[in-house]
Amino acid sequence: MMTDLPQRLAVDRGLGGLSPAELRAELFERPRDGRVAIPGMEVIERPGWWQLVTPSFREGGLNEVALSILADDEADAVIDRTIAGYRDRGIRFRWSVFPSARPLDLATRLEARGLRREETAAVARETATAAAEIAAPVGVEVRAIDAAGVDEFVAVMAQGWGVDPGPLLDYHRRAAASDGHRFYLARVGDGPWAGVAGAVHFERSVFMLGGVVLPEARGAGLYRALVRARLLDAAARGITVATSHAIVGTSAPILARLGFVEVARFAMLMD
Repeated sequence: MMTDLPQRLAVDRGLGGLSPAELRAELFERPRDGRVAIPGMEVIERPGWWQLVTPSFREGGLNEVALSILADDEADAVIDRTIAGYRDRGIRFRWSVFPSARPLDLATRLEARGLRREETAAVARETATAAAEIAAPVGVEVRAIDAAGVDEFVAVMAQGWGVDPGPLLDYHRRAAASDGHRFYLARVGDGPWAGVAGAVHFERSVFMLGGVVLPEARGAGLYRALVRARLLDAAARGITVATSHAIVGTSAPILARLGFVEVARFAMLMD
């Protein structure tokens, strides 16, 4: 676990005015509401199931299963049908096996079909104390952008993730013009922009996602600066809790050092 006992007990009592049940809802349900519709996007939703299919995003992103509560006797057929639906279109996707997922061996069944498992931490922290608890890195600039800065944002994001920027542009232009979405650029001094991150503001929480720093700029504090900026921005808007899904082997330890506590751990399966 990435938390010490006092922090763990605090989360068990709730965080930022949210009860434990409300906090889990912000972590596992609310992010589904943060997608901006684009042409061709399909949301498949039914009791116990939520899936997103976006054919224009073939290299990852906007293609996922984010709720899967399946009866044991139907699970294999649904798994095979879902995987085939993505693979037949040549689309990379992810399947988040949240704590509510069933059957209990769902992640194992997905691994058996060739999906790669990433242990992921669902983390949260209060926003109000961020200014005092997270020091601003010296010499690092963070800029919140509007629609006019999206092209530069996407260029850095695509380079950082190693993907084609084309499909990202339309989506992020639409998101930047919508309510709730925030995008940030970071750099050292007056150098080139070398880090990006996004956030989605909901009524009771801000979901942090999409943070990446280019290899040549790592170690200068850009990631920390991007986290701090998003927390301060949310706090200024009266949002008390920040949440994120962090890969245990990469971003989760950084967020732990910045005061985030682990609420739950789940398997994310990548194809």
